[in-house]
Amino acid sequence: MTEHPTSHEGRQPLAARPQERARPRQEEAPPGAAATAAIPGPSPAPHPAKGGPPVNAGPNPAPGAGPATPVADTQTLSRREGDRLRFVGAATRRIARGIDLDEIVLGLCRASVPTFSDAILVYLRDPLPVGDERPVNPFVLRLRRTDRLRLTDEESDGPEGERLRLSVTDPQAGMLPAADLCEIRAGGALAEVLRGVRPVFGDSAAARVALPELLGAGRTVPTGHRAILAPLRGRRRVIGAAVFLRGTDRPPFEADDLLVAAQLATHTALGIDKAVLYGREAYIADELQRTMLPDSLPQPTGVRLASRYLPAAETARVGGDWYDAIPLPGSRVALVVGDVMGHSMTSAAIMGQLRTTAQTLAGLDLPPQEVLHHLDEQAQRLGSDRMATCLYAVYDPVAHRITIANAGHPPPVLLHLGGRAEVLRVPPGAPIGVGGVDFEAVELDAPAGATLLLYTDGLVESRMRDVWTGIEILRERLAATAQLTGPDHSPPLEALCDDVLDMLGPGDRDDDIALLAARFDGIAPSDVAYWFLEPEDAAPGRARRLARRALSRWGLDDLSDEVELLVSEVVTNAVRYAERPVTLRLLRTDILRCEVGDDSPQLPRQRRARETDEGGRGLFLVNRLARRWGATRLSTGKVVWFEMATPGP
Repeated sequence: MTEHPTSHEGRQPLAARPQERARPRQEEAPPGAAATAAIPGPSPAPHPAKGGPPVNAGPNPAPGAGPATPVADTQTLSRREGDRLRFVGAATRRIARGIDLDEIVLGLCRASVPTFSDAILVYLRDPLPVGDERPVNPFVLRLRRTDRLRLTDEESDGPEGERLRLSVTDPQAGMLPAADLCEIRAGGALAEVLRGVRPVFGDSAAARVALPELLGAGRTVPTGHRAILAPLRGRRRVIGAAVFLRGTDRPPFEADDLLVAAQLATHTALGIDKAVLYGREAYIADELQRTMLPDSLPQPTGVRLASRYLPAAETARVGGDWYDAIPLPGSRVALVVGDVMGHSMTSAAIMGQLRTTAQTLAGLDLPPQEVLHHLDEQAQRLGSDRMATCLYAVYDPVAHRITIANAGHPPPVLLHLGGRAEVLRVPPGAPIGVGGVDFEAVELDAPAGATLLLYTDGLVESRMRDVWTGIEILRERLAATAQLTGPDHSPPLEALCDDVLDMLGPGDRDDDIALLAARFDGIAPSDVAYWFLEPEDAAPGRARRLARRALSRWGLDDLSDEVELLVSEVVTNAVRYAERPVTLRLLRTDILRCEVGDDSPQLPRQRRARETDEGGRGLFLVNRLARRWGATRLSTGKVVWFEMATPGP
């Protein structure tokens, strides 16, 4: 039967009055019984389905009184049925409002208590199966949540005005009424009830055996209370159970209340199924997001980097925006930001393919315009409707120059040290995927202390403003932020990114946002030593002498012996295959970096030399003595480099 809270006049709903008149007055519960009872239990009174007098029968008519009017009985039944339908409608709407698992279970508890029951216990399978997965673990139910009727001031023994909300599993309630875990035995009473799917009364033959198995050894529903055990069945299988409990001061459950419990259990189970699937999709989206974008940015010499990524919405955490920073030979770094059209998983997959292609092309040290050209060809191979915008820039900290090529992307903004923000004039180009379009690169100054900001259109374009209005707002925001730190200091890079994102107001987030900021520190000319060496036998000896002089000038004489040995080995290997002059460059920053370039595209490989071999040990020495080393193929040959840690101050 459906119960409703007390009306404003303090009277019970009409649906409850006939039963209250028919039921004899029970003995009053001792004071504090509501606070110490473990679990409300079934009443010894018979159910309508089991025979006996109907629970809604009224008292005997007084002498001389006529028989009850059938019209009045019909109206009462209709009103009770309407109350039940309204309750089921309101309860299912409340359950359906939940998105995640906890919200759905909470909706069931709040909808049931106190209108339908005095207390509820919700068990869910642990772990919950996802979609069509076949669980391989034992069938285990875990107590997910409990809820109980709030005691009013008149029902509590505390001071006036005190309110008590008592959880069924609160250890201070006297004893633990239900176990946290329950393993379902195959062929047991509880397994049979759950397999039957339909709710059952707590004092039925099946439930009298199943409930102690669910609640735990030695625990059962106390005498004088009522219960309904309702399986929670999702689309494929049973995923849990709910126990609805009523105390002795309320009418017992009726046969129609089994239908109400079935409705609540069905809507809850289907909602849980959807929540689990949504959680799996969110997990996949997060993993895809994590693998598509860099976990951390590199720390190349002469430039500092910071980045941000914001999805279009929490429900769509992956889109087509990406950014990247790729170290290049010669202490250069490639800065990339792109935007694939769309916000679907397909867009994210295409973004991952284009990002991988850009990394591969960057490793070949191609000019920016050539990188965009090959990306355009790759997008056309992926499909005719694969469109994206991209901006590719290469920063050289030694030359203090930056080369930029654009494929239909918003132009970058350069924030100078004095606080002036400048929108760089870069040829816009056509988006990637159009095909048959030439891309043009421009080379610009990149002064030390300046900050280059690359971004996607989600930062500057929305339904409220066009892209050029947004770019102007961004430029003004950067200039205002720089004014706060003064003309001689650049704003902190991380704080600058946060401040840029703060310019977004309500309703401005229509698209994903990728943001990459690069602070140009550069490398001073006094920290660079550069030479050309003819490919001859005397080149290694000359390289050793030049390296020793440079180290002496920089006060790094302690590294001379090791650096001379490694320079000699690398230059010897380069001279062996080179036909044109070999380049030797030393860079001093917080580390010492040596770069040797030649026109041979064959990359050196470390191998284990045999005792009788005369060579093959040069790279072994480089690997043992250098902090790091590597080799990169260029369009004109290759560069072999190694790094040495400099002594501390």
